[in-house]
Amino acid sequence: MKYRKLGRTGLKVSEISLGTWAFGNNVYGGVAEKDGINTIHAGIDLGINLFDTAPQYGTDKQDGVAEIVLGKALKGKRDKVHISSKFGRNPCIEGGRSLFYKERVIDSVEESLKRLQTDYIDVLFFHSPFSPDEIKDDVWEGLEQVKKQGKVRYVAHSISMFHQTEDIARLWAKENKIDVIQVVLSLMNRESQQLIEELQQYPIGVFARECLANGFLSGAITKDTVFAKGTLNARYSREELAERVDQVNAFNYLLRDDVTNMPQAALRWVLDQKGVSTVLSGAKNIFELEGAVSASEAKPFTEEELQLAKKLLTKDFEAA
Repeated sequence: MKYRKLGRTGLKVSEISLGTWAFGNNVYGGVAEKDGINTIHAGIDLGINLFDTAPQYGTDKQDGVAEIVLGKALKGKRDKVHISSKFGRNPCIEGGRSLFYKERVIDSVEESLKRLQTDYIDVLFFHSPFSPDEIKDDVWEGLEQVKKQGKVRYVAHSISMFHQTEDIARLWAKENKIDVIQVVLSLMNRESQQLIEELQQYPIGVFARECLANGFLSGAITKDTVFAKGTLNARYSREELAERVDQVNAFNYLLRDDVTNMPQAALRWVLDQKGVSTVLSGAKNIFELEGAVSASEAKPFTEEELQLAKKLLTKDFEAA
Protein backbone atom coordinates (compact mmCIF):
# COMPACT_ATOMS: atom_id res chain seq x y z
CA MET A 1 0.00 0.00 0.00
CA LYS A 2 1.17 3.51 -0.82
CA TYR A 3 0.18 6.60 1.16
CA ARG A 4 -0.54 10.25 0.35
CA LYS A 5 -1.07 13.45 2.29
CA LEU A 6 -4.69 14.46 2.74
CA GLY A 7 -4.33 18.04 1.56
CA ARG A 8 -3.56 20.64 4.18
CA THR A 9 -4.63 18.36 7.03
CA GLY A 10 -1.22 16.69 6.81
CA LEU A 11 -2.82 13.32 7.59
CA LYS A 12 -1.09 10.42 5.87
CA VAL A 13 -3.78 8.23 4.30
CA SER A 14 -3.72 5.03 2.31
CA GLU A 15 -4.25 5.38 -1.44
CA ILE A 16 -7.13 2.92 -1.12
CA SER A 17 -9.61 3.54 1.67
CA LEU A 18 -12.78 1.65 2.57
CA GLY A 19 -16.28 3.07 2.39
CA THR A 20 -18.85 1.30 4.53
CA TRP A 21 -22.18 2.12 2.86
CA ALA A 22 -22.72 -1.55 1.97
CA PHE A 23 -22.36 -2.53 5.63
CA GLY A 24 -25.27 -0.31 6.67
CA ASN A 25 -28.14 -1.47 4.48
CA ASN A 26 -28.92 -3.49 1.35
CA VAL A 27 -28.27 -0.72 -1.19
CA TYR A 28 -25.63 -2.98 -2.76
CA GLY A 29 -27.26 -6.24 -1.76
CA GLY A 30 -26.51 -6.37 1.97
CA VAL A 31 -23.56 -7.59 4.04
CA ALA A 32 -23.78 -9.59 7.29
CA GLU A 33 -22.22 -7.82 10.27
CA LYS A 34 -19.55 -10.47 10.83
CA ASP A 35 -18.55 -10.29 7.15
CA GLY A 36 -18.29 -6.52 7.35
CA ILE A 37 -16.07 -6.77 10.43
CA ASN A 38 -13.86 -9.36 8.76
CA THR A 39 -13.51 -7.14 5.68
CA ILE A 40 -12.49 -4.16 7.83
CA HIS A 41 -9.91 -6.27 9.66
CA ALA A 42 -8.55 -7.50 6.33
CA GLY A 43 -8.33 -3.90 5.17
CA ILE A 44 -6.10 -2.99 8.09
CA ASP A 45 -3.90 -5.99 7.36
CA LEU A 46 -3.63 -4.83 3.73
CA GLY A 47 -2.46 -1.37 4.83
CA ILE A 48 -5.74 0.57 4.68
CA ASN A 49 -5.78 3.24 7.38
CA LEU A 50 -8.85 5.28 6.38
CA PHE A 51 -12.47 4.20 6.79
CA ASP A 52 -15.46 6.28 5.69
CA THR A 53 -18.94 5.99 7.16
CA ALA A 54 -22.07 8.02 7.99
CA PRO A 55 -25.26 8.10 10.08
CA GLN A 56 -27.13 7.83 6.76
CA TYR A 57 -25.69 4.36 6.23
CA GLY A 58 -28.50 2.70 8.09
CA THR A 59 -32.19 1.91 7.76
CA ASP A 60 -35.47 3.68 8.43
CA LYS A 61 -35.43 1.92 11.80
CA GLN A 62 -31.81 2.54 12.82
CA ASP A 63 -29.34 5.30 11.97
CA GLY A 64 -25.67 4.55 11.49
CA VAL A 65 -25.70 0.77 11.17
CA ALA A 66 -22.39 1.00 9.28
CA GLU A 67 -20.93 3.13 12.08
CA ILE A 68 -21.86 0.42 14.57
CA VAL A 69 -20.17 -2.25 12.44
CA LEU A 70 -17.07 -0.08 12.04
CA GLY A 71 -16.95 0.68 15.75
CA LYS A 72 -17.02 -3.02 16.62
CA ALA A 73 -14.35 -3.80 14.03
CA LEU A 74 -11.99 -1.06 15.21
CA LYS A 75 -12.21 -1.87 18.91
CA GLY A 76 -8.62 -1.99 20.12
CA LYS A 77 -7.37 -0.78 16.72
CA ARG A 78 -8.51 2.85 16.76
CA ASP A 79 -4.98 4.25 17.05
CA LYS A 80 -4.00 2.53 13.79
CA VAL A 81 -6.58 4.25 11.57
CA HIS A 82 -8.38 7.43 10.57
CA ILE A 83 -12.19 7.63 10.55
CA SER A 84 -14.34 9.95 8.47
CA SER A 85 -18.05 10.28 9.09
CA LYS A 86 -20.73 12.76 8.17
CA PHE A 87 -23.68 14.77 9.45
CA GLY A 88 -26.83 16.29 8.05
CA ARG A 89 -28.71 13.22 6.84
CA ASN A 90 -30.29 10.52 9.00
CA PRO A 91 -32.67 7.87 7.64
CA CYS A 92 -34.70 7.88 10.86
CA ILE A 93 -35.36 11.63 10.79
CA GLU A 94 -38.20 12.42 8.41
CA GLY A 95 -36.89 10.31 5.59
CA GLY A 96 -33.35 11.59 5.68
CA ARG A 97 -34.09 15.30 5.07
CA SER A 98 -31.17 17.68 5.35
CA LEU A 99 -30.22 18.89 8.84
CA PHE A 100 -27.33 21.35 8.57
CA TYR A 101 -27.62 23.50 11.69
CA LYS A 102 -25.84 23.95 15.02
CA GLU A 103 -27.75 21.69 17.39
CA ARG A 104 -28.00 18.87 14.86
CA VAL A 105 -24.28 18.78 14.13
CA ILE A 106 -23.52 18.71 17.87
CA ASP A 107 -26.04 15.92 18.48
CA SER A 108 -25.01 14.01 15.37
CA VAL A 109 -21.36 13.96 16.40
CA GLU A 110 -22.29 12.63 19.85
CA GLU A 111 -24.46 9.92 18.29
CA SER A 112 -21.72 8.92 15.86
CA LEU A 113 -19.07 8.76 18.57
CA LYS A 114 -21.21 6.35 20.58
CA ARG A 115 -21.86 4.12 17.59
CA LEU A 116 -18.18 4.21 16.59
CA GLN A 117 -17.01 3.57 20.18
CA THR A 118 -14.45 6.38 19.90
CA ASP A 119 -13.95 9.86 21.30
CA TYR A 120 -13.04 11.67 18.08
CA ILE A 121 -13.68 11.69 14.33
CA ASP A 122 -10.77 12.61 12.10
CA VAL A 123 -12.79 14.11 9.23
CA LEU A 124 -16.44 15.18 9.49
CA PHE A 125 -18.26 15.78 6.22
CA PHE A 126 -21.34 17.82 5.45
CA HIS A 127 -23.36 14.96 3.97
CA SER A 128 -24.36 16.11 0.50
CA PRO A 129 -26.29 19.36 0.89
CA PHE A 130 -28.39 19.81 -2.25
CA SER A 131 -28.28 23.61 -2.24
CA PRO A 132 -26.78 26.52 -0.25
CA ASP A 133 -30.26 27.21 1.15
CA GLU A 134 -30.04 24.06 3.28
CA ILE A 135 -27.09 25.43 5.27
CA LYS A 136 -27.99 27.42 8.39
CA ASP A 137 -25.48 30.08 9.48
CA ASP A 138 -25.20 28.70 13.02
CA VAL A 139 -23.85 25.36 11.75
CA TRP A 140 -20.34 26.86 11.88
CA GLU A 141 -20.75 27.60 15.59
CA GLY A 142 -21.61 23.95 16.15
CA LEU A 143 -18.65 22.77 14.12
CA GLU A 144 -16.28 25.08 15.95
CA GLN A 145 -17.61 23.74 19.25
CA VAL A 146 -17.00 20.07 18.42
CA LYS A 147 -13.56 20.93 17.06
CA LYS A 148 -12.59 22.83 20.23
CA GLN A 149 -13.77 19.85 22.29
CA GLY A 150 -11.47 17.58 20.30
CA LYS A 151 -14.37 15.51 18.99
CA VAL A 152 -13.72 16.45 15.35
CA ARG A 153 -10.31 17.20 13.83
CA TYR A 154 -11.20 18.43 10.33
CA VAL A 155 -14.36 19.61 8.56
CA ALA A 156 -15.16 18.58 5.01
CA HIS A 157 -17.79 18.64 2.26
CA SER A 158 -19.15 15.49 0.60
CA ILE A 159 -20.56 16.75 -2.68
CA SER A 160 -23.68 15.50 -4.45
CA MET A 161 -25.88 17.33 -6.96
CA PHE A 162 -22.51 18.45 -8.23
CA HIS A 163 -23.35 21.40 -10.45
CA GLN A 164 -25.74 22.86 -7.88
CA THR A 165 -23.23 22.70 -5.03
CA GLU A 166 -19.65 22.77 -6.35
CA ASP A 167 -19.46 26.52 -5.72
CA ILE A 168 -20.19 25.92 -2.03
CA ALA A 169 -16.97 23.92 -1.84
CA ARG A 170 -15.06 26.66 -3.67
CA LEU A 171 -16.25 29.28 -1.20
CA TRP A 172 -15.69 27.16 1.91
CA ALA A 173 -12.18 26.20 0.80
CA LYS A 174 -11.29 29.83 0.13
CA GLU A 175 -12.68 30.88 3.52
CA ASN A 176 -10.68 28.11 5.25
CA LYS A 177 -13.87 26.47 6.51
CA ILE A 178 -13.16 23.03 5.05
CA ASP A 179 -10.00 21.00 4.48
CA VAL A 180 -11.32 18.06 2.45
CA ILE A 181 -13.89 17.31 -0.23
CA GLN A 182 -15.45 14.03 -1.29
CA VAL A 183 -16.51 13.76 -4.93
CA VAL A 184 -17.67 11.27 -7.51
CA LEU A 185 -14.82 10.47 -9.91
CA SER A 186 -14.56 7.55 -12.30
CA LEU A 187 -13.78 6.64 -15.88
CA MET A 188 -17.50 7.21 -16.51
CA ASN A 189 -18.00 10.46 -14.56
CA ARG A 190 -15.32 13.16 -14.53
CA GLU A 191 -17.33 16.30 -13.84
CA SER A 192 -15.41 16.97 -10.61
CA GLN A 193 -11.96 17.18 -12.21
CA GLN A 194 -11.91 20.94 -12.68
CA LEU A 195 -12.97 21.56 -9.09
CA ILE A 196 -10.29 19.18 -7.80
CA GLU A 197 -7.66 21.03 -9.83
CA GLU A 198 -8.81 24.46 -8.63
CA LEU A 199 -8.77 23.47 -4.96
CA GLN A 200 -5.17 22.26 -5.08
CA GLN A 201 -4.04 25.87 -4.58
CA TYR A 202 -4.98 25.59 -0.90
CA PRO A 203 -4.51 22.49 -1.01
CA ILE A 204 -7.73 20.61 -0.27
CA GLY A 205 -7.67 16.86 0.36
CA VAL A 206 -9.77 14.76 -2.01
CA PHE A 207 -11.70 11.55 -1.38
CA ALA A 208 -12.74 10.03 -4.72
CA ARG A 209 -15.90 7.93 -4.46
CA GLU A 210 -18.10 5.82 -6.75
CA CYS A 211 -14.91 5.00 -8.67
CA LEU A 212 -16.48 1.83 -10.05
CA ALA A 213 -19.50 3.81 -11.27
CA ASN A 214 -21.86 2.06 -8.85
CA GLY A 215 -20.68 -1.34 -10.00
CA PHE A 216 -20.67 -0.82 -13.77
CA LEU A 217 -16.85 -0.87 -13.78
CA SER A 218 -16.80 -4.02 -11.65
CA GLY A 219 -16.79 -6.30 -14.68
CA ALA A 220 -19.84 -8.13 -13.34
CA ILE A 221 -22.61 -6.21 -15.15
CA THR A 222 -23.75 -7.16 -18.65
CA LYS A 223 -26.60 -5.99 -20.88
CA ASP A 224 -28.65 -8.92 -19.59
CA THR A 225 -28.13 -8.17 -15.88
CA VAL A 226 -31.35 -7.83 -13.86
CA PHE A 227 -30.96 -5.87 -10.63
CA ALA A 228 -32.91 -6.81 -7.53
CA LYS A 229 -35.79 -4.51 -6.68
CA GLY A 230 -34.75 -1.80 -4.23
CA THR A 231 -31.04 -1.90 -5.09
CA LEU A 232 -29.27 1.18 -6.40
CA ASN A 233 -29.04 0.21 -10.07
CA ALA A 234 -32.59 -1.10 -10.44
CA ARG A 235 -33.66 2.37 -11.59
CA TYR A 236 -31.98 2.10 -15.01
CA SER A 237 -33.87 1.25 -18.20
CA ARG A 238 -32.61 -1.55 -20.45
CA GLU A 239 -31.43 1.12 -22.93
CA GLU A 240 -29.35 2.98 -20.37
CA LEU A 241 -27.97 -0.27 -19.02
CA ALA A 242 -26.77 -1.18 -22.52
CA GLU A 243 -25.25 2.26 -23.04
CA ARG A 244 -23.29 2.01 -19.80
CA VAL A 245 -22.02 -1.49 -20.60
CA ASP A 246 -20.86 -0.33 -24.05
CA GLN A 247 -18.94 2.52 -22.44
CA VAL A 248 -17.23 0.15 -20.02
CA ASN A 249 -16.21 -2.14 -22.88
CA ALA A 250 -14.53 0.80 -24.62
CA PHE A 251 -12.02 0.98 -21.78
CA ASN A 252 -10.83 -2.63 -22.12
CA TYR A 253 -7.61 -1.39 -23.74
CA LEU A 254 -6.41 -0.40 -20.23
CA LEU A 255 -5.98 -4.06 -19.29
CA ARG A 256 -2.36 -5.32 -19.31
CA ASP A 257 -0.01 -7.67 -17.47
CA ASP A 258 -0.22 -5.91 -14.11
CA VAL A 259 -3.78 -4.59 -14.58
CA THR A 260 -5.78 -7.69 -15.34
CA ASN A 261 -9.39 -6.66 -14.76
CA MET A 262 -11.63 -3.63 -15.13
CA PRO A 263 -12.08 -2.82 -11.40
CA GLN A 264 -8.31 -2.65 -10.99
CA ALA A 265 -7.98 -0.50 -14.13
CA ALA A 266 -10.76 1.83 -13.00
CA LEU A 267 -9.20 2.44 -9.59
CA ARG A 268 -5.71 2.84 -11.05
CA TRP A 269 -7.08 5.48 -13.43
CA VAL A 270 -8.54 7.46 -10.50
CA LEU A 271 -5.26 7.23 -8.59
CA ASP A 272 -3.54 8.72 -11.64
CA GLN A 273 -5.70 11.87 -11.57
CA LYS A 274 -4.00 14.98 -10.18
CA GLY A 275 -5.13 16.06 -6.73
CA VAL A 276 -6.68 12.77 -5.61
CA SER A 277 -5.66 11.84 -2.05
CA THR A 278 -7.47 8.52 -1.65
CA VAL A 279 -9.81 6.25 -3.58
CA LEU A 280 -12.80 4.97 -1.63
CA SER A 281 -13.42 1.31 -2.30
CA GLY A 282 -16.93 0.06 -1.68
CA ALA A 283 -15.74 -3.53 -1.30
CA LYS A 284 -18.29 -5.82 0.34
CA ASN A 285 -15.87 -8.66 1.09
CA ILE A 286 -12.20 -9.51 1.42
CA PHE A 287 -11.85 -10.72 -2.18
CA GLU A 288 -13.15 -7.41 -3.58
CA LEU A 289 -10.97 -5.46 -1.18
CA GLU A 290 -7.82 -7.32 -2.20
CA GLY A 291 -8.63 -6.46 -5.80
CA ALA A 292 -9.00 -2.78 -4.92
CA VAL A 293 -5.71 -2.69 -3.05
CA SER A 294 -3.94 -4.20 -6.06
CA ALA A 295 -4.65 -0.96 -7.95
CA SER A 296 -2.27 0.87 -5.60
CA GLU A 297 0.43 -1.65 -6.42
CA ALA A 298 0.02 -1.38 -10.21
CA LYS A 299 2.12 0.95 -12.35
CA PRO A 300 0.52 4.29 -13.32
CA PHE A 301 -1.00 4.52 -16.78
CA THR A 302 1.00 6.33 -19.44
CA GLU A 303 0.02 9.78 -20.66
CA GLU A 304 -1.05 8.22 -23.98
CA GLU A 305 -3.34 5.76 -22.19
CA LEU A 306 -4.84 8.54 -20.10
CA GLN A 307 -5.46 10.74 -23.14
CA LEU A 308 -7.21 7.91 -24.95
CA ALA A 309 -9.47 7.36 -21.94
CA LYS A 310 -10.35 11.05 -22.14
CA LYS A 311 -11.31 10.78 -25.81
CA LEU A 312 -13.37 7.62 -25.39
CA LEU A 313 -15.82 8.99 -22.79
CA THR A 314 -19.07 9.78 -24.58
CA LYS A 315 -20.62 11.69 -21.66
CA ASP A 316 -20.52 11.96 -17.87
CA PHE A 317 -22.88 9.24 -16.71
CA GLU A 318 -25.18 10.13 -13.82
CA ALA A 319 -23.81 9.42 -10.35
CA ALA A 320 -25.81 7.78 -7.57
